[in-house]
Amino acid sequence: PPPPPAPPLGSVPAPSPGLMSVPPGFSMPSMTPSLGTAGAGQEGGESEGALPNPGSFEECHRKCKEIFPVQMEGVKLVVNKGLSNHFQVNHTVALSTLGDSSYRFGATYVGTKQTGPAEAFPVMVGDMDNSGSLNAQVIHQLSTRLRSKLAFQTQQAKFVNWQGDLEFRGEDFTAAVTIGNPDVLTGSGIVVAHYLQSITPSLALGGELVYHRRPGEEGTVMSLAGKYTGSNFVATMTLGGAGAHASYYHKANDQLQVGVELEASSRMQETSVSFGYQLDLPKANLLFKGSVDSNWVVGATLEKKLPPLPLSLAMGAFLNHRKNKFQCGFGITIG
Repeated sequence: PPPPPAPPLGSVPAPSPGLMSVPPGFSMPSMTPSLGTAGAGQEGGESEGALPNPGSFEECHRKCKEIFPVQMEGVKLVVNKGLSNHFQVNHTVALSTLGDSSYRFGATYVGTKQTGPAEAFPVMVGDMDNSGSLNAQVIHQLSTRLRSKLAFQTQQAKFVNWQGDLEFRGEDFTAAVTIGNPDVLTGSGIVVAHYLQSITPSLALGGELVYHRRPGEEGTVMSLAGKYTGSNFVATMTLGGAGAHASYYHKANDQLQVGVELEASSRMQETSVSFGYQLDLPKANLLFKGSVDSNWVVGATLEKKLPPLPLSLAMGAFLNHRKNKFQCGFGITIG
C-alpha cells in the first residue's frame, strides 16, 4: 500500500509500540489502564478468583513508551475551544526551520452513550491541514465488550490509507482484527489479528499475525508476546520474524517513573537500547521527561502548566552525539 503522509512539522511522533509500522491514528485507543487488574467489560458480580482482562495486544509496550519524551522541532501553538459538552475544536500552527510551516484545524465530537465515568460514544475525531490533507476516525462501542473503529487518511485529493478495526474483550482475553487498505480490484490489503490471554492474574500471553498482499508480493509475519504485570512494574517481551522488542516499566513512586527498552530488527540487523524516565511535580505543575539510548541520542522535554490560566508551555531538545546534530522546539497550548 502507498506510504502514509508525513507527520505535522511541529513534532515527530513516538515510535510504534509494536514490531509493525502502523500509520498515525491507526491504533485502537486504550480501554483500560495498563496497570489495572480488571478489564472494561468485566461485570461487578464476578468471583474474586476470575482472571482479569489483559488489555489489548497493542497496549503491551504502551506504558513504557509513554514516559519517553517526544521529539519537538520549531514552534507550535495549539488553541483548544470547547463549544459544548460534546463538541470541541482546535487550531494548530506549526513553524518549522527544517520544512514548510503548516496550519491544522481539528474537531472532536463525543456522543451521549455513556459507558463509564469518563467514556462516552460514539467519538469522532478529525483534522485537516492547509494543503487539504485529512485525518479522521470514528470510534463506537457496539456493546459492552465489542468496540469498532474506522480511520482514514487523505493526502490532498487522494485517499492514502483507510482501516477498520474490531475488538472484543472477554473476561480474561482480548481478540482483535484489523483490515487495512483493502482493494478488491488489485487483490491487495493487510489483515492483522491479535489475541491476548490472561494465564494468571499477573501473566498474559498472546500473539499477532499479519498478512499482507499486493500485486507480485504476498507474505505473513507472526509474533508472540508475553506481559507480566506487578504491583508497580510491567515487563513485556515481543518476539517474531521481524525482530524482538522488550520493555520494562517501573513506577518508583508517585513522582518518578522509569523505563528501559530493547529493540532488535532482523531486517535492518540493528539493535538499540533506550532508557527513559518521567518526573512529575504536581505541586509545581511541572512534568519532565528524559531519555538516552545506545546511539548516544539524548533528549528531554519540559511541560509547565500555568494555573489558573488555561495555558501550558512545553520545551524540548534532542542531541545526537554521533551525528553532531541538535534539534529543539517550543510549544504553547491554550485551553
